[in-house]
Amino acid sequence: MRIMITGGAGFIGSAFVRLVLRETGHDVLVFDKFTYAASLGGVPRDHPRLKVVAGDICDAAAGETLARETPDAVLHLAAESHVDRSIDAPSAFIRTNIVGTHMLLEQAASYWRSLPPARAQAFRFHHVSTDEVFGSLGPQGLFAEDARYDPRSPYSASKAAADHLVRAWHHTYGLPVLVSNCSNNYGPWQFPEKLIPHLVTRALAGKTLPVYGRGENVRDWLHVEDHARALLAILERGQVGQSYNVGARCERRNIDVAREICAILDELQPRADGKTHAHAIAFVADRPGHDLRYAIDPSRIESDLGWRPKESFESGLCSTVAWYAQNRSWCDEIAAKGYDGARLGLGVGA
Repeated sequence: MRIMITGGAGFIGSAFVRLVLRETGHDVLVFDKFTYAASLGGVPRDHPRLKVVAGDICDAAAGETLARETPDAVLHLAAESHVDRSIDAPSAFIRTNIVGTHMLLEQAASYWRSLPPARAQAFRFHHVSTDEVFGSLGPQGLFAEDARYDPRSPYSASKAAADHLVRAWHHTYGLPVLVSNCSNNYGPWQFPEKLIPHLVTRALAGKTLPVYGRGENVRDWLHVEDHARALLAILERGQVGQSYNVGARCERRNIDVAREICAILDELQPRADGKTHAHAIAFVADRPGHDLRYAIDPSRIESDLGWRPKESFESGLCSTVAWYAQNRSWCDEIAAKGYDGARLGLGVGA
């Protein structure tokens, strides 16, 4: 296949690119706006099966790229994704995640209709979403694919709207779509505003480690490389019109994640003052409307497509923390561009 990946320079997108170039014979076309969180640092830019195009899904560039490059599939990852930023400045999330998805669907449908019958039959539009569209779970239960939508943040509401648009284009216009909803991703090359790299980079810099509320919020953690393998399985073998939940059955409270990071760093890079890294954990004001718990039921992708995660949370977290410790210059470059790790998501900007 020739796969066009919107948001291919993002955290998940670049992991997918690495996987495809390493383990398949597919050609890859990265289509990306190159916003603040984009990075192709981990991608072999000179690979003969990789092409990179700068563009915005909110304008005609995506359609022009589709017509020119003639891909066999679109993997739609382009999105604004940080909940805290959506609380402070929701407009960018509405524009990219809703309007951008609508524009891309219009252009993908037009392109699909122009294909000869055999290629139109094989074409796929795979939309990648989040478990946050389902809202907040209590202490028990898991999100299955038929879970009721109940988004609680501007980010999750914008992704829920995008999910509905994609399914509408399938049911109304026949566009051959696939939808996946994943749990929290982590791994190398993740922008340091997200929880795990945020805590690791702050600990390495000797700063306090902020944990929202009392750290009781539970997230289901998925290594980004396991997610990339799941996306490839869905794209290659998924049933048109079907949804797949992707999770690794790795639930952890945020405070426990913070403590595990600290324990790893105590071994890798002890503090100069002799204290444990956990000494720097500090509880801070909670995020407005902070969902208590997310947890994915991945039974469908396990049974239908044979996908299983390769990383346990313990092995994945150890390798991730080690990667950030060994690649501090990458985070320094991000800081030099203006990212200072300041607290977001208190709702003052909406």
